[in-house]
This record gives sequence, structure tokens and C-alpha cells, in this order.
Amino acid sequence: MKSLLFLFFQMISIISLAQNFSETEQIMLNNQRSLGDDQALLIYKDGKIIYQKTLGDFKPNIQAPIGESSQWLTAALALMLVDEGKISLDDNVGKYLPIFPKWMKGYITLRHCLANTTGIEADKTGAGKLFQKSKFATLEEEVNFYAEKRGIAQNPGTWFQYNQMGSNIAGRVLEVLTKKKFDRLIQEKLLRPLNMRFTTFSNYTEAISPFDGAKSSALDYMNFLSMLLNKGKFMGKQILSDASVNELLKVQTGTSLNKFTPPFFNRFSYSLGTWIENKNAATISCNAQNSPFVWVDFCRGYACILLSKKEQDVQKRELYNQLQSSINEQMKGNCQ
Repeated sequence: MKSLLFLFFQMISIISLAQNFSETEQIMLNNQRSLGDDQALLIYKDGKIIYQKTLGDFKPNIQAPIGESSQWLTAALALMLVDEGKISLDDNVGKYLPIFPKWMKGYITLRHCLANTTGIEADKTGAGKLFQKSKFATLEEEVNFYAEKRGIAQNPGTWFQYNQMGSNIAGRVLEVLTKKKFDRLIQEKLLRPLNMRFTTFSNYTEAISPFDGAKSSALDYMNFLSMLLNKGKFMGKQILSDASVNELLKVQTGTSLNKFTPPFFNRFSYSLGTWIENKNAATISCNAQNSPFVWVDFCRGYACILLSKKEQDVQKRELYNQLQSSINEQMKGNCQ
């Protein structure tokens, strides 16, 4: 009898929870044309997945491109090496990449790279390689091109210009520092400790991109988000130090002139591979305009990912706000 009562109340709880997020589910259904037929939504709070919804044939453990959300993983990898004392955010890239001093760019720092304030001129599209295929065979070849062929448009730290160059330069620095290819390095240092078994940066047709080249699953990426929400801990193990997590909560661009920010991210501030959505860093995110919505809400104590099976057209900010608001309404917390 006790077992039956327990199961009964468990069922009532599940039904109640599904009803609470019915508006969120309806948003997914109403926007299948934009988001794609196959979607997986996960919400994590208090040490567990509290809500899960899939559409189509997509499952939370199926791998899909995550676009620009890749750069968040790259920033975390760099901070892990900072925690180990192997590198500093304020090290000049010329210390590791001799080609940069040769072309008068050696004084750009790792922090400048991860904060998109290198000052290196972008191509005529403004956003660099965003949503375009790479023309390089290796990350080394791509980064050497930036050193040799791209001029300095402004002193490092004075311009914020969102593009792939900074993250990819940072990835190449980490390769040289550790003498390991980026995809192998991030597997060993970050992805395996987080049990992200379906996440990879491997690419057999073009250069690996630390900025937007990863594939992951909703469950895998939630492991990463939950680690950040839990101040760097995952399953009792400290992956990132408190200090490194706090670096991701700081606006790193300072008084830099906003030279280019995609419309989706207007009025957000920028940290290290991370968007800060409000002044007190209560919510941080690294959404890909062409694939997942991902964010961590420290005030309400939850993390969320909405991942589509395939890369989609550029998403609208209004849709992201609508989805986030519908979830926030169900979460406790006196947050702005």
C-alpha cells in the first residue's frame, strides 16, 4: 500500500510539473518551423533534470552541431589551464606563437582573444567566419593567416568585435602550450571529466574551430551547464575553480567600443566566450544563433538547453526571450 501511494504521488508530481511547463512546450510546438521538427529541451535544478521534452525523433543523447556554443567550452578549457598555473589570461600570445610578434601582434593576450578584443581586423562581413565554411585545412594554418594577412585595426582591448578569430587563436595557443591537438586536449581535460561522451570537436574536412566547431548532445551540454551552476563542481569533483567561474561572470570588455555585435545579442555584455545578460551576472549564456539556446540562471538556480537536431536559420531574439520568460515564471526566486 505504501509503495502504491508513493507511485501515485510521484505520478501526480510528474503530471503537475508537465502542466507547469505547458506554456514552454507550446512555444516549442508553435516554433517548429523556425527551431526544427526535432528538438530536445532540458531544465536542470537542485542536482537533477526537473523537466525534459523532446519533439520528433530527437533524443537528449543524440549528437548535433552546437555552433557558437562551442566557444564556452573553449573558454572553460583555457581557465582549467590557468587554474593549473600553466598559463595566464594576461600572457601575450607571442610567447607561444612566434609568428605573431613577427607581424607586430605579439602583445595580444589570451584574455583579449577570449573576450573578442584582439583589435585584429575582421573580413568585410564584420563577423568574420560566422556561419561560413572554413577555407583552412588546420587550426594552425587559420591562425597563421590572421597573423600574416590581417592588420591591426585598433589597439587590443579598445574594440569589441564578435567573431571567430579570438577563440581560434586561443585554441591554437593551448595546442602549442600542451603539445596536443585541440580536439584531443579538450577531450582529455574537460569533456571526459564531465562525462560528455557524445561531444567532439573532431573535423575531417576542414580546420577544427574552437569557436563554433563542436557537436554535442543536450545531456552532454547540460553536464557542462550544471558544472557552472554548481560553482565549478561536477559529481563532487572540482572541474573549474571558484575563481575561474567568477571570471566568466565578469564583463571583460570594459570600456571597449562595440565595433560589432550580432543583433541577437544586443544589450548583452561579454566575458570570456560567455554572454552576460544582466548587470549582476545573474544569467549567463552562450547561445548559438543557428542552433541551441543555452543559459545558466544563478538567481533562480537552474540551467536550460534547447537543442535542435540540425543547424537552423538564425534565430530571433524574441523567441529566446519568450522561451526563457516562460521557464522563469515557473522558477522560484525574486530575480530581475
